[in-house]
Amino acid sequence: MMFCIKFVWQLAIPNSKLPFINKVEKVSYQLLYFCQIMKLRILPKILLLASILITSMSTVSHAQEKWTFEQCVQYALEHNLTLKQSVLDKRMAELTLKQSRLSQIPTLNASIGGTFNNGRNINPNTNVAESVSFFSTSPNLGASIELFNWFRVRNTIAANRYEAEATYKLLEKAKNDIAFNIANAFLQIILANETIKVNQSQVKQTQAQLDNTKKLVAAGSVSEANQADIEAQLARDSSSLVTSKNNYIIAVLQMKAILNFDFETPFDVQLPADIKNVPLLSLDQVAPEMVFSSALANQPQTEVDKLRIKSAQKTLKAARATLLPSLFLSANLNTAYNNQTTHRVFTGTSSKLPIGLVDINNQTYQTYTITEDSYQDKTSIGTQFDNNFGQNIGASIRIPILNGWQARGQVENAKLQLENRKLTYDINTQQLRQDVYTAYANAEAALDKYKSALRIEESSAKAYDFATKRFDVGLLSSIEYITAQTNLFQAQTDRLYALYDYIFKVKLLEFYRDQKITL
Repeated sequence: MMFCIKFVWQLAIPNSKLPFINKVEKVSYQLLYFCQIMKLRILPKILLLASILITSMSTVSHAQEKWTFEQCVQYALEHNLTLKQSVLDKRMAELTLKQSRLSQIPTLNASIGGTFNNGRNINPNTNVAESVSFFSTSPNLGASIELFNWFRVRNTIAANRYEAEATYKLLEKAKNDIAFNIANAFLQIILANETIKVNQSQVKQTQAQLDNTKKLVAAGSVSEANQADIEAQLARDSSSLVTSKNNYIIAVLQMKAILNFDFETPFDVQLPADIKNVPLLSLDQVAPEMVFSSALANQPQTEVDKLRIKSAQKTLKAARATLLPSLFLSANLNTAYNNQTTHRVFTGTSSKLPIGLVDINNQTYQTYTITEDSYQDKTSIGTQFDNNFGQNIGASIRIPILNGWQARGQVENAKLQLENRKLTYDINTQQLRQDVYTAYANAEAALDKYKSALRIEESSAKAYDFATKRFDVGLLSSIEYITAQTNLFQAQTDRLYALYDYIFKVKLLEFYRDQKITL
């Protein structure tokens, strides 16, 4: 049985697993141990089911298609942490706008409280101060509305609306920045992959030359020093290959960070067949002044600055309105209850009591007073609420006279905020122009550098070819041969970096012009 468990289990678990497969592995180990202890007859079926389940999950994970640039951008728009933060900023701005709009409707508040009085208090029945204990409550319902405030609320709503629109543009800017960062990370992955290919080719050629040198040493054509030099070069080339592979891993990790990807999850990108086929605009199509004009019209940050200037203008108007009188309308409903309040209850019977004798025309009469029998009973809460129910409505004008310079301070602060946002717009516009012209100059320099790198690579390839032929016939020392080889591969690496640098610089100009990027 133990042999069956170990054999099937090794087949079921692949070498590389996703995090959730690791959890399944732990649970399955416990399940297998339980089955072994209990000696269940269904153990083979459980093993088979677990093997099929885990193998299928592994197959799905390894059969995942490689990620294209478009897929990376789409995934980042849904999972990037910075983008999620921008979404929260937008939602908070929307909430602020909603609250300012709802401030136009009347306020309605209800209150109720209870008081227990003990000792010398005003008796609510006799209205005389005496030692009495009683409980009282007075519910209240009040409403108020600001009828006129010199458009303070409307200007506040307009200011918050412009701020909300600015957050929409900031979210759009964040999406564009994410796409640009992904494009940069994508290019870094491609560059690292191309560098690996160059280093692999270098190691392969050095190994081939070492094998040939060993034959020449064995034949006595060259000295063993030549073999030692080439072996040292092979070690250096192998070290460069390790470095390039590490650079590729780092580039992939940077991409995972942008995508908010689990670092343990396998990830690979779909590399283009030929990087030279990546669509590039010519420098004539991205002239700096044309790109600047387009960026000024399309860049979200510029729209954000304009909207915030409008918001500050409305905020200033709202602040000035606080210096002027405001008209309010209020209404109130109230009632009261006291547990010592009583009322007279008549029993329906009467009493006849003599008062005295009255002499009328020498005739004596007995006078009586008739009183209806009654007693005092506490008044119910419903009756008291009904008897004490009161209503009032009124209007008032609030005139600011002296409030510790708060209203005036708000106005001055709003003025400074407006000036600051205007300066921010000018600074960002100036910085945008500088960035565009700098990017264009860098693109021109990158193109010239790439052309120069092509010529250097071509010359280095010829020099290496001649050096190989001379070295094979013993007319060139190993040091000179290694130098020629190093120059060639350095030229190839420089050409790669120059190419990708040029692509990135042109893509940056494309991004400034169209606010989008393609690979």
